[in-house]
Amino acid sequence: MESLSAYARQFLGLMEKPAVDYIDGLSPAIAIDQKSTSNNPRSTVGTVTEIYDYMRLLWARAGRPYCLDCGRPVTRQTVQQIVDAVLEYPAGTRLLVLAPIARAKRGEHVAILEEARVAGFVRVRIDGDVFDLDDQIKLNKNKRHDIDIVIDRLIVPDNNKNADANLRLAESVETGLSVGQGVINVAISLDIDGSDDHDGKGDRSERVFSEHFACPYDAFSFEEIEPRTFSFNSPHGACKRCTGLGVEMQVDPALVIPDRTLSLADGAIEPYTHASTSGMWYNRFFESLAEEYNFSVGTPVSELTETQLNYVLYGTGTKRLDVRYNTNKGQSRLYKSRFEGVINNLQRRYRDTDSEHRRTQIAHYMAAVACPDCLGQRLRPEALKVLIGDKNIDLVAQLSVAEALAWFESLSGETTLLNDREQVIGKQILKEICDRLKFLVDVGLDYLTLSRSAGSLSGGEAQRIRLATQIGSALMGVLYICDEPSIGLHPVDGDRLIRTLERLRDLGNTVIIVEHDEATMRAADHIIDLGPLAGVAGGKIVAQGSIEDILTNSDSITGAYLSGRRVIPTPKTRRLGNGQSLLVRGARANNLKDLEVEFPLGLLILVTGVSGSGKSSLVNEILVRRAAQVIHKSHQRPGDHDTIEGLHYLDKVVNIDQSPIGRTPRSNPATYTGVFTLIRDLFSLVPESRVRGYKPGRFSFNVKGGRCEECRGDGYKLVEMQFLPDVTVPCEVCEGSRYNREALEIKFRGKTIAEVLDMTVDEALSLFEAFPRVKRVLQTLVDTGLGYIRLGQPSTTLSGGEAQRIKLASELSRRSTGKTLYVLDEPTTGLSFLDVHHLLDVLHRLVDGGNTVVVIEHHLDVIKSADHIIDLGPYGGDRGGLIVAQGSPEKIVTVKKSATGQYLKPFLT
Repeated sequence: MESLSAYARQFLGLMEKPAVDYIDGLSPAIAIDQKSTSNNPRSTVGTVTEIYDYMRLLWARAGRPYCLDCGRPVTRQTVQQIVDAVLEYPAGTRLLVLAPIARAKRGEHVAILEEARVAGFVRVRIDGDVFDLDDQIKLNKNKRHDIDIVIDRLIVPDNNKNADANLRLAESVETGLSVGQGVINVAISLDIDGSDDHDGKGDRSERVFSEHFACPYDAFSFEEIEPRTFSFNSPHGACKRCTGLGVEMQVDPALVIPDRTLSLADGAIEPYTHASTSGMWYNRFFESLAEEYNFSVGTPVSELTETQLNYVLYGTGTKRLDVRYNTNKGQSRLYKSRFEGVINNLQRRYRDTDSEHRRTQIAHYMAAVACPDCLGQRLRPEALKVLIGDKNIDLVAQLSVAEALAWFESLSGETTLLNDREQVIGKQILKEICDRLKFLVDVGLDYLTLSRSAGSLSGGEAQRIRLATQIGSALMGVLYICDEPSIGLHPVDGDRLIRTLERLRDLGNTVIIVEHDEATMRAADHIIDLGPLAGVAGGKIVAQGSIEDILTNSDSITGAYLSGRRVIPTPKTRRLGNGQSLLVRGARANNLKDLEVEFPLGLLILVTGVSGSGKSSLVNEILVRRAAQVIHKSHQRPGDHDTIEGLHYLDKVVNIDQSPIGRTPRSNPATYTGVFTLIRDLFSLVPESRVRGYKPGRFSFNVKGGRCEECRGDGYKLVEMQFLPDVTVPCEVCEGSRYNREALEIKFRGKTIAEVLDMTVDEALSLFEAFPRVKRVLQTLVDTGLGYIRLGQPSTTLSGGEAQRIKLASELSRRSTGKTLYVLDEPTTGLSFLDVHHLLDVLHRLVDGGNTVVVIEHHLDVIKSADHIIDLGPYGGDRGGLIVAQGSPEKIVTVKKSATGQYLKPFLT
């Protein structure tokens, strides 16, 4: 980018230059990092990989349009093609060449008929009967009429090479197209001998020809079919109602009635339980509904019939109910009123209200549902009527990668759906599509659908998609840098990934990988091991060379674990739990096959399986969301299932994911864990602070008082440099400390508040050793292997694994009731063997406290430490969603069809 002009560079996202003297031999570099793909709902697997762009081109050039009304093929024909089609009739066939000038139009049409007579035409066909224009023709003005001008009457010649007959036919067709505005009819007729039988009755079978992209039968027309016709990101192709999103927000019955065991009287209608006045008002309607339709307001909603529940949710239509209300004098009166229904009521109030607060409240009960017009297909009806074979572009986009590859390969096979012309057009397009689909299969993503939203992909899936896109480019002499590409990848797919990376290398590229996966390390040509520990205790090259060099290096912790000198121990006994359990019934979200799954409480439970087998659907979408809905009154809709039994055994659900702990540099580990509040309290108790009257807020860099007002507590200033990267300079007043002089004059054990924030957790633990509340939080951070991070380190600089362990430490430092469900999604991301060792110690501490920990994980050292394993599979996508095995690790390894069990077996011997 530095080779571009200064003008061009100001439009590019520029990065700071690295803190290095020089780099020799640097080839063009491509970084494939861990950042997730776009959260834009318009971004899909197909668009990210560019496969959908090639598909749009294929459908635009080789697709066949069909009429939206009658379903007939829509084609564009030239005069020569029309003539050739007419000459295919049997020799001697009598034909009428007709030009349609009115279709199903009311009136006497005197002007139209007179205009045709003046133009020199002799005959006209009205509603199927032929008349002379010189005759007195009187039409019923209250009826609809079809009117065609008879351009010519002719007989198909015996010899198609009859020049005079062909010339006459061509002239008639040209005239007919001119009069009929691009459309003509050719009808078989017996009225050809010049007799006075003008009724034209006989065989009326006919063909319609058009020189437009329009259905000649229904006048349905296509605009010019272009690639943008199939783009849901363009107004030319997107559904008009949902603008290409495929969904719209509507009130969701499942969120309105989260607990169907409650009755209407007990508050089953969640939105009406918050406002006492309106709640009482609607209770009167419910009582009237119950009386009218023979049910009781005390009956659980689950026991109401579908019809009765529909009256509650969607109202009584135009029917009025007798509703009883009390007057100001305490008298009871009846009045007639329609009931619009709970759903319709909330939808109307959301649409009509001017109150942003009320709109936000109602939005809690809304969910994205498929657009009623396009049914979630995102495109306009015209685009969906362009087919290759029997499939439109959306049907193919909904196929899994493996299914789509088989379908596209069939297009270029012997039994192809394309004709010769279309094969020539589509040959190169199909090659590009198939190549990219094969790369996705090679990196273990054959279960994804092309229409899958990019925002729903895991970090590992997103990274492998970008990896497949780069492989598809087949570049040579490039430096590829991949940050943990094995994230989210089951060991069974690890070999595929390694072969893919080796293929990049074999093309003549250099591949540098930041990785902790053992199989990837053993496959590497060269390893650089940094350490020896993390943070300030690291930053040195401990060892480098081949795998053997690492294994034999006594200073390398990585080598110690790889060689077996250090191991993560297998538990000697497995916990039996507390006898209670959660039972998920009828789990059907995404690819789950109506599962019944038991989660025994009081155990460390591992949910395993190949990528795409349904782990996140079961745990995150069903278990966590439903538990949060029941216990914490969350408004997130759980995945499709029947019920979860046993949630009354829990009092808290904690979902610890890898999302950032903060999105601004002002957020840091000290603020997130709450230890900064405790530290500020201690600073406010220092005698000097008490003399000056300083409160804890004086030591916050986020509010006025103690912060530096020049930089507003940032500690730095950003200087915009136009076409150069922005420069960050320390604040010249506070010199980067964030605080003003008065706040920095207060010292706790010889340290200012700024110096405390600059400490590592290990250093801070020594300083606050005598203060139990502060010590407990800092000790849990140390126990999770985070003693090296600084208290004031901006959260934006933390990795996903570090952020997740900070959340874990924050929860661990709180008082536990022993009835908490902890859920972690791949907590080993970014962790070394030593870090995993620390993590397992923390997880076991949580379980020993009586809690239940559910972990989605592929790391075999973590899996072998479980008390109970639920292994899903056997494959990804539609071929997954089943329970392959469940039980202790010793039981899992005996199940031959369990891929997890077979990889786990060497770890238990």
